[in-house]
Amino acid sequence: MQIMDLLKKRIVEDGTVLPGNVLKVDNFLNHQVDAQLMDKIGAEFARLFKDEKVTKVVTVESSGIAPALTTAIHLGVPLIFARKHKSLTLTDNLYTASVYSYTKQVSNDISVDKRFLNSDDRILIIDDFLANGQAVQGLLEIAKLADVSVAGIGIVIEKSFQKGHTLIEKAGIRLESLARIASLNDGKVTFVD
Repeated sequence: MQIMDLLKKRIVEDGTVLPGNVLKVDNFLNHQVDAQLMDKIGAEFARLFKDEKVTKVVTVESSGIAPALTTAIHLGVPLIFARKHKSLTLTDNLYTASVYSYTKQVSNDISVDKRFLNSDDRILIIDDFLANGQAVQGLLEIAKLADVSVAGIGIVIEKSFQKGHTLIEKAGIRLESLARIASLNDGKVTFVD
């Protein structure tokens, strides 16, 4: 079974549609992680972007880390995750952008240490979900600040009926989504054909 079909099967069988067009998949993607599925997801993103000369995979903590890590392993490159919370060790010399979370209804500043990105880098952005595109927009802003090129964006689950896809399309950046959802109407997941 291809990874796209396997992922769709898991979404239908294990996902829960909540009010407000929220798809809960915390039993295999972003709370409890199915490591074997995540390895297949990383292998698929690595296959899709193998010719893009990616030097680093970039994501936002915390839900994007699992698919980004397996992608980085399969590409043989480092993973960088933008931090949402500042720590005592992460205080200055940062690239920072503001990101609004639709599911959490809160804005966060995300940050990447300037030591980890430079103009020679070509990054691949990986995230678990694409809805309104706020996390991706924040990472694109950091990429611009760091003067790095973006090889593309890999998304595990895209809610195609929200504006994120269009934002990326308008930016002219390659987007590869493994599962594209057309609607979550009446508590039912309908995929883009």
